Amino acid sequence: MAKRDYYDVLDADNGSDAAALKKAYRRKVKELHPDQNQDNPNAEEQFKEVNEAYDILKDPEKKAAYDRYGHAAFEGGTGASAGGGFRPGHGDFGSAFSDVFDDLFGGFAGGGGRRGGQRATRGSDLRYNLGVTLEEAYIGKQATISVPSSVGCDTCNGTGAEGGAEPTTCPTCSGMGKVRAQQGFFTVERGCPTCSGRGQIIKNPCGSCAGAGRVQKERSLNVSIPAGVETGTRIRLAAEGEAGLRGGPTGDLYIFIEVQPHEIFERENQNLFCQIPISMATAAIGGELEAPTLDGGRSRVKVPTGVQTDKQLRLRGKGMPSLRGGGAGDLYIELAVETPVNLTARQKELLKEFEELSSENNPASSDFFSKVKSFWEDVKG
Repeated sequence: MAKRDYYDVLDADNGSDAAALKKAYRRKVKELHPDQNQDNPNAEEQFKEVNEAYDILKDPEKKAAYDRYGHAAFEGGTGASAGGGFRPGHGDFGSAFSDVFDDLFGGFAGGGGRRGGQRATRGSDLRYNLGVTLEEAYIGKQATISVPSSVGCDTCNGTGAEGGAEPTTCPTCSGMGKVRAQQGFFTVERGCPTCSGRGQIIKNPCGSCAGAGRVQKERSLNVSIPAGVETGTRIRLAAEGEAGLRGGPTGDLYIFIEVQPHEIFERENQNLFCQIPISMATAAIGGELEAPTLDGGRSRVKVPTGVQTDKQLRLRGKGMPSLRGGGAGDLYIELAVETPVNLTARQKELLKEFEELSSENNPASSDFFSKVKSFWEDVKG
């Protein structure tokens, strides 16, 4: 079954800003929360769908990618060189409603909040900035990257307890993760100070991970950079992010591509541009030149007679390949007529003679000075 549009899931208009999305999300969460819809067998799935939609749209980078590519921007897949960089803690994408949940359902007796503490916590998603050359973006590349992150502790098998023992129920809150205190006529609920709201405690913490269930370690990953990537392309590696706390699910790793500038070619979407200087003589009488292509080849290009600076000649299919298939862009050769320097006396003499003989062969110049002459006559008149 095709996934529903995230804006339709939230009953929000396409392109809604952060405030409008949060308002729509609060409304849908309150409407579909399973505790409030026990007679609706589909409530839980609809609730998860709303959570997933807001998880994407609340993040500016994810929202921009979704607005441009739709669901295809987040389909799983595998993917370096100079310019690679790692930045941990780029948001916990798995906790979309953590900032508004308590406002709606938590903290009050009988308010429909979650029962019990969090036994495990999902690991954070990680971000890796990867720089690639234009040639690598053209043909694609297999690369190995080193990612420092948290991984499950082998000593305790991720439980956080010595010998891999299971945590025990917190005696303070009896596993609820919350405690109640009477203040006058009111009963107030707070997170349990003994278990920090988890509902469980570890009597004998693991000596290797100090009870966290995970340790810091650098991992090497092989990633595939597909042909046609551009700056801003994001590649998701599922379950390659930070390990969860105390056996929780692992987060994802997101690789953000940055294509480095090239000394010969400039890129604009799928098209490439290359500026080639030509002599005045070639510009006047025409000729041929050899144009470089990004794949290392050469293409012969015919220069038309009387060509001017900034004239573009197109080589079809010699641009960047499409990331999603469908052919390649074009290569545009931009001609730049070069004025000679350090002339000899004989060359100057010939150019002066040429200038005297070619006064009628410069239409743009003749037209301009004709207009200037008329302008001066009108001013005097």
